[in-house]
Amino acid sequence: MDPNPSTLPDSGPAPAGRIVLAATPIGNTGDASARLVELLGTADIVAAEDTRRLHRLVQSLGVTVAGRVISYHEHNEATKTAELLAQVQAGSTLVMVTDAGMPSVSDPGFRLVEGAVAAGLTVTAVPGPSAVLTALALSGLPTDRFCFEGFLPRKAGERASRLAELAGERRTMVFFEAPHRLEVMLRALRERFGPDRPVAVCRELTKTYEEVIRGTLSELLVWAESTEIRGEIAVVLGGAPEKAPGTPEDHVAAVNELVAQGIRLKEAVAAVAEDVRVSKRELYSAVLAAR
Repeated sequence: MDPNPSTLPDSGPAPAGRIVLAATPIGNTGDASARLVELLGTADIVAAEDTRRLHRLVQSLGVTVAGRVISYHEHNEATKTAELLAQVQAGSTLVMVTDAGMPSVSDPGFRLVEGAVAAGLTVTAVPGPSAVLTALALSGLPTDRFCFEGFLPRKAGERASRLAELAGERRTMVFFEAPHRLEVMLRALRERFGPDRPVAVCRELTKTYEEVIRGTLSELLVWAESTEIRGEIAVVLGGAPEKAPGTPEDHVAAVNELVAQGIRLKEAVAAVAEDVRVSKRELYSAVLAAR
């Protein structure tokens, strides 16, 4: 006898699916991971920044995309994110790929992750090629501390303001830039950071004509002025050099400024001494001697 449907236990809502941010090759398709290949062939949905680039990638990898392919880029993120999240909530596995590298890093994907986190959906990643880390590793500049600044503003005034904010940045900085704007960018960097700041321009990373040019800002500006620049560009800039600590007497005024703000003398001396790397005892004596 067939069981009475009314007596069957409620199975509850279907389990939610997941979002996978999948890194794609930045140049050499041989860098595609086995996990990327597997997911492209099994995911329910593949959200691609450029469906034509995705088609070329899967052809080169010999993969057949079984799921639905959806165009998802900076111009339609706002309208398509809710639709994609609803599909994941209903149980679909969605793979997000961009033209190159890791989604959401200077590429589409952040809105999707933000929405998924807010909705309590699972987000994971298939790590892989990264233009930021590859350029940093090849630059020959310090890698222990760095920051990624993406593309600088195109307008001169906005670009100058952004660089002014970075004037004291001690970490190695990584930027992206279009080849036709590289000369203008290097000139702006030289004006803000001086001609002798070390820099590396990384071009066409992992591709046939990969090239890394290292030198000072002045030297690389001369190179850019005399060269036809092509390909995708990452610029790695050395951080601000450490300032000489100077003598305790040089920092008496800074201590007095803090004291004038209501900070106790010993606390003001300790704060300034730590910041400028001088002896607290000697700085305290210099402050008292100046009174």
